[in-house]
Amino acid sequence: MSNLSVGIVGLPNVGKSTLFNAITKAGAEAANYPFCTIEPNQGVVAVKDSRLDELTKMYNSKKTIPATVTFLDIAGLVKGASKGEGLGNQFLGHIREVDAIAHVVRCFEDGNITHVEGKIDPIRDIDIINTELCLADLEVVDKRLSKLERLLKSGSKEAKAEDALLKKIKAALDESKPARTVEVTEDEENILSSMNLLTRKSALYIANIAEDEVGGEDNEYVKQVKEFAKNEGAEVVVISAKVEAEIAELPEDEAAEFLKDLGLNESGLDKLIHAAFSLLGLMTFLTAGPDESRAWTIRKNTTAPKAAGKIHTDFEKGFIRAEIVSYDDLMECGSIAAAREKGKVRLEGKDYIMQDGDIVNFRFNV
Repeated sequence: MSNLSVGIVGLPNVGKSTLFNAITKAGAEAANYPFCTIEPNQGVVAVKDSRLDELTKMYNSKKTIPATVTFLDIAGLVKGASKGEGLGNQFLGHIREVDAIAHVVRCFEDGNITHVEGKIDPIRDIDIINTELCLADLEVVDKRLSKLERLLKSGSKEAKAEDALLKKIKAALDESKPARTVEVTEDEENILSSMNLLTRKSALYIANIAEDEVGGEDNEYVKQVKEFAKNEGAEVVVISAKVEAEIAELPEDEAAEFLKDLGLNESGLDKLIHAAFSLLGLMTFLTAGPDESRAWTIRKNTTAPKAAGKIHTDFEKGFIRAEIVSYDDLMECGSIAAAREKGKVRLEGKDYIMQDGDIVNFRFNV
């Protein structure tokens, strides 16, 4: 995983493009009608990390390179998208490419912004999108099942196992339940990963609220979304796309002041990025020196050689040792030399599991 990618989906006019513009300042046209976003707009956002700023100061690094998240604004899906309604098939194809799905749900009233279904009902909206994604996956599963028929006749053990698995998945999809709700073994997961099912992807919900509700109690719509997500084991991030758009226009110090006035300690975008990291089990390790201080995104439980491979494949192939100090230890000691003196710099081998905030120098031999 070189860079986390999140697809933003939702019905038309739920605030997707407003949020996307705020996220990336990319200026995707936010028009009050469906399908103004045809190619998925892409925006790359830096992940805020104060540790990186401190390392840059300590090492007097010429460059600071944060971890990034790519957001894709995927045009508004509508009922029948899986059958090509609107520009359905095209959009569903774009969703297949992302690591996670952020599903924007409208949780605000506004007479000036029409709702494609006539009235505000977040659970109905979620069901429409989920149904379309399930239908698209059903098509993929059915095709695969019919291909397996020939192999089953030959008595193939693998085909038998895959057939049983896909029938479990199909039963869930038939009831409009996402494929991720089906528990599978590690071997079964390997079979499914090659199929790239939309509803197998990790998903979170973004409850888009009105500007004047930020920092207040959850409104009834948000409560409904949270209840729904709880049953699915999904996370909900409450955001006002409009407020995020305002924050995006401000210089950093003014933005911080604006958030403070709203009683918030971080922007909705930062909340969203943290939720996506946690959803996908991601974390960050760091490298630092006079040339650059840099954050690297890896999955939790990654071994040191695999982490080294993130920087360069040669580092993984010729891995000897990882020289590691934890961020907290380094800050406490005040310099890498002092950390060495105090025995806080460790040499770790091939079996070492990386920890969030490890500062690493890889030793390798090619």
